[in-house]
Amino acid sequence: MSECYEYVPHRLLRTRVRDIASGVEGELMAVVNENVFDTGMERWVELAYIRGASGREFTTAVGNVEPV
Repeated sequence: MSECYEYVPHRLLRTRVRDIASGVEGELMAVVNENVFDTGMERWVELAYIRGASGREFTTAVGNVEPV
């Protein structure tokens, strides 16, 4: 198996964003192309890491991120 993740540049890094799936707002901390190895197959997905008001980070699909 190859590397588990790699960082991806994104125009909204370190800015306030909204996760359209949940409606939660926060600061976009990172975008990662992550290997979610499942049932013997590699599968790569781009995940956005957003830090909410509580200080905890959560992930969502990059396509769900919009600027506030």
